[in-house]
Amino acid sequence: MKPWPPSAARQSLISCLSCELLSKAPANLDDHLRMRCPRCGATLHARKPNSLARTWALVIAAFIFYIPANVLPIMTVTSLGKTQSDTIMSGVAYLLLHGMWPLALLIFFASVVVPLLKLVILVYLLISVQLRSRWRPRDRTRLYRITEAVGRWSMVDIYVVTILVALVHLGNLATIRAEVGAVFFGAVVVITIFAALTFDPRLIWDRLEQPHE
Repeated sequence: MKPWPPSAARQSLISCLSCELLSKAPANLDDHLRMRCPRCGATLHARKPNSLARTWALVIAAFIFYIPANVLPIMTVTSLGKTQSDTIMSGVAYLLLHGMWPLALLIFFASVVVPLLKLVILVYLLISVQLRSRWRPRDRTRLYRITEAVGRWSMVDIYVVTILVALVHLGNLATIRAEVGAVFFGAVVVITIFAALTFDPRLIWDRLEQPHE
C-alpha cells in the first residue's frame, strides 16, 4: 500500500481553528503551555480539546430530543373553528394525501431522514476513531464533510412553521400555532450542528501515524 504523505502534526504544525493559519509549534512545547495564533490571537490546539467526549455528549442529547421531536405535535392549525395538531409525519402524510408529494418528500428527507442519518454517521465516525480503525480514512473524511454541510438543511421544517405562524392570523377563520415538538426539533438540529463542529476529523488520520500493532 502506498504510504500517506506526512501529516501536519508529524511536522509540528498546528492549524488555527479560527483563521486557519498554519503555525510552527516549538519543539519543547509543554502540553499545558497555551500557544496563541500569531495572526488572530486564538489559543492553538493540535486537536480540538475533548473532541470525542463532547461529540458523544451532543449526539446522545440529540438522540434523546429526536424522540419527542417526532412524537409530539409540531404545530396546531385552527380553521373555521376546527383544530388539528400535526406531528412531522402526520404533516407529511397530509401533504401526500393532497397530492403535494414533492413538498412531502422534501420535508420527510430534510426533517426525518437527514437528522437521523447525520446522528448515525457521527456515531459511526466516533466508534471508528475510538477503535483506531485504519479503514478508508479518505472516504470517512468525505463522509464527515458531507454530514457537516447538509445538516443545517434540516431547519427547513422550522422555517415553514415560523413563516406560517407569522403569516396566518385570521382569527376564527384560520390560525396556526407552533407547538412543543417544534422546540425539540429545533434543538435536535442545533445540537447536531454543534456535534459535527465539535468532532475533529483529523483524529481519523492520527491512527495512520502510529505503527501497526
